[in-house]
Parts: sequence; C-alpha cells; structure tokens
Amino acid sequence: MVRSFILSFRLKNAYRVNSIIYSIKQLPIIKNILSDRLYKNKGLKVFATIISILIEIISVFLGKLLYLFLMIYSFLSMYQTAAAATFLHIFTFLTLAGALMNTYMFNPTKDKYYAMILMRMDAKSYTLSNYYYQLLKVVIGFLPFTILFGLLLQWPLWLSLVMPVYVVMSKMIVSYYYLHDFQKTKKARNENLPSGILWGLIAIFLLAAYGLPFLQLVISPTIFLVLFIISCLLGIYSFVKINMFSAYKKVYKQLLTAQNTYTSEKNNHTELVKQTSLKQIELGKEITSHKSGFAYFHELFVKRHQKILTKAVKKQVVIIFCILIAAIIGVLVDDTIKERTNQILLTYLPYFVFIMYLLNRGMTLTQAMFMNCDHSMLTYKIYRTPKVILGMFKERLKTLITINLIPAILIGGGLALLLYLSGGTSNGANYLVLIVSIMAMSIFFSVHYLVLYYLLQPYNVNTEMKSSTYKVVQFLTYFVSYLMIEWHLPTLLFGGVMIFFCIAYSFVSLLLVYHYAPKTFKLRI
Repeated sequence: MVRSFILSFRLKNAYRVNSIIYSIKQLPIIKNILSDRLYKNKGLKVFATIISILIEIISVFLGKLLYLFLMIYSFLSMYQTAAAATFLHIFTFLTLAGALMNTYMFNPTKDKYYAMILMRMDAKSYTLSNYYYQLLKVVIGFLPFTILFGLLLQWPLWLSLVMPVYVVMSKMIVSYYYLHDFQKTKKARNENLPSGILWGLIAIFLLAAYGLPFLQLVISPTIFLVLFIISCLLGIYSFVKINMFSAYKKVYKQLLTAQNTYTSEKNNHTELVKQTSLKQIELGKEITSHKSGFAYFHELFVKRHQKILTKAVKKQVVIIFCILIAAIIGVLVDDTIKERTNQILLTYLPYFVFIMYLLNRGMTLTQAMFMNCDHSMLTYKIYRTPKVILGMFKERLKTLITINLIPAILIGGGLALLLYLSGGTSNGANYLVLIVSIMAMSIFFSVHYLVLYYLLQPYNVNTEMKSSTYKVVQFLTYFVSYLMIEWHLPTLLFGGVMIFFCIAYSFVSLLLVYHYAPKTFKLRI
C-alpha cells in the first residue's frame, strides 16, 4: 500500500507540475514570450515542483481556515444565540452536508484515471492509501483552527480535538454506504452528480445549519458529544468494511470513464452541461423571427434555447417567493423576528451582493452561448469581425440582463415589503434604494460575466476551459462577493454606492469590449 501511495503521489505531482507550467504559459504577455520547450526545462520543472508542494501544504491548512471562517464564523454576528453554540451547531450540520457532497473516494479525478485505468495500478491499494491520506489531511488541516476558534469562543479543549475526528467519521460512514449500495445495485456513485434525493438531504442540512439559529434553536455540546459517539461507532464499523471491500476495480472501472473523469475536473462541468443542453434545444420549424441582422440571429438562438436560459430562473423565482412568504409570516407573528428583520434590512444590504452572485446566471448562460453557438461560429472569419461581435454583444447583454432581473425585481420588491411590515424606516428613500440596488447588483453581474466572456473567451473548440486568467477573475469575483457578508453598512449609503458603481462599471466595461473584443473573442488553442 505504501508503494502504491508513493507511485500515485509522484504521478499526481507530475500531472500538477505540467498543469502549472501550462497555466504559466496562458498568462497574458508571458504566453507570447515562453515556448513549448518549457516542459523540458529542468529548472522550471523544479520551480513548478516547489509550487506543487506548496499548493499541497496550503490545501491542507488554508482551505480549512477559509471554510471555518467564511462558512461559519462570519455568520455568527447574524444570530442572537451564543456564538460558541452557534458555531458548533453550524459546524455539525455542514459536516453532514459535506460528507454527502465530498467523500474523496467517489470523485473521478484524472490522477485516478491515469493510475488505475491507464497504468493498471492495483485498485484497492491505490484507493485506500490515497483515501486515508485525504482523511489524514482533514484532521491535520482542521485541528489547529478548531483549537484557534475554540480559544476565541471559549469552548472546552476536548471539543476542539474531536471536531476533526467527527468530520472524518462522517465521511467514512458515507463512503461505506456508497460501497454497500454498489454491492446491491452494481452502480457506482459519482459524487459530482448527486441524485435528487441527495440534493434534498443536503438542502435540509444547510437549512438546519443556517435556519435553526434564527429560531434560537442550536445543539448543545452534550448533543454534539452524543452525535460524535454515534459517528465514531458507525465510522469504526465503516472503516473495517471499507478495508474488507474487494471490488474497488469494478467500482472504478465503471466510475472512471473518460466522460466522468474529464467532466469532474472542470468546475463548470462542461461536457455534462453540453450533453444536457442538447436535449433541451427546440428545433421546430415554427420557431421564427421577424427581426433582421444580429437581432434575428440572436432571437432564434434565444427561442431555441428557451429551456436552458430560463429553467433555472423559474426555479429561483419559486424558491424566492416561498422564502418571502415564510419571512412575511414570521414578521407578522413574532416580534423578535420582526425586530431582527428590520435591523438586517437596514444594515445588511452588502450581504445581498453574495446572494445576487449566487443567483446570477451570467456564467452559465455565456457557457451555453459558447457550446450551442460560438464554438462553431467562431471558426468563420466573418463572425469575428468587429461589427458582428459588437452587434451580438449588444443583443446578448439585453437578454442576459432581462433574464437575471426577474428574480432581482422579486427580491428587491420583497425586501422593501419586508422593511415596511417589520416597522419601516424614518427615511422613505430606503425602500427605493433596496429595490434599485438589488437590480443594480443583478445588472452588474450580468455585464461582468458577458464582458469577461468576450475579453477572455476561455474555451477551445472542444469546450474545454483553457484560460488561467478567466479562472483567477472568477475566483476573485467569488471572493470579493463573499467578503461583503462581513460588511454592515446603512442601506442608503451602501445602496447608493452600489448603484453608482454599477453604472460606472458598465460604462467602462462596454468601452473595453468595443475596443478589445474584436481581438480577444476567438477560439482558444
């Protein structure tokens, strides 16, 4: 098993080193200087190896710190319950959701494909050695920070020590359940493609994690201890069964297909989205347009891809409407909820930047535009002329803004109504700012993602993402949006700044597209 782990680690490191060199070659300016001979350069390979090792070390600790801080600690100020109890409560339920979403064992990654399928390494030795390595990283990565937050929130040391073990045991229980399910059904689970039931369970755990504290319901250390003991007993049993399981080769032979492997490595699940979207395209002869030029071409695209473009938005509207109804009922029947809601609406508007980031369909829709239109059309020279590019950009921006504004208007109007029902405000401008600022956030993300698509066009002809810069900007967009959660500013002030920023950003972005898109909007190699 040790030998298998060493070989697999060297294989994974070689793949990561080549990926780092490739990413360096994709950076603006630098890519024009560096040649393909870099892959033979020993000095650069040593440098990339050092970066790879640093990434491995950072992945052990930094991800866990960000998880505990951003997903749990940053939310504590929103609740009236004790901070320590709330932290433990959210941690408990997020661990259950995380165990269902990320087992490590059932993630069909490229290094597993190379090792077990192409190099024919022993499936059991490879799986168990790498699985236990991942679990060890969980314990090592979490432990310093559970102790740190334990000191900050003043809970007992034993609680900090058992929290990482609780995470590991939860993951082992789920992993064994998936193996047991394979024995019965002969179907290997792909954790990147959760079933509807699984999504439902995850939603329940997330709702319990973040929703129950609003009702001042949190689990106590005693209850957590009981859950921990149960997870340990089931985890130890699962550990024994995982080691006894002998059909790993069959599991991965089914799981590690080229489609699963090369889809799971992409955050946007490119191939899966492509196959799914093809089934939703309307190709009937009755779909026509009375417009002309770019508007004609785009309207045909929108009508034929109506399901892809609007299906998720319709679901969002239903969910948002249900949440608003529940919030209105809560405000009307409970004075504590009423007072807290009024306070949130007047000081927590920056929080909705992250919500609008999550709801905005900009990235998904630009991806659909590429897969179902641009990846073919960009092979024609006429499609890459400034007139065509700018004409299509204008039509697409209208559509993107319109689609994303539907849930935004519902949220903005709902927040204004909740503000009124929860006691109102002495400054009537807050109502208008709530509505307009939410719409401004929606427009900002719509413009942002379409501009990024045209300036950085990240896909090649096979719809694989090849732009490191695009990925970096994506991450920064997420990170900045998430940091907004911590901002507590008056609604009138932040809303006014957000509206002005949206207008200025849109104006500058459109100028950039006008000047640079004809040069940058092309297929990646």
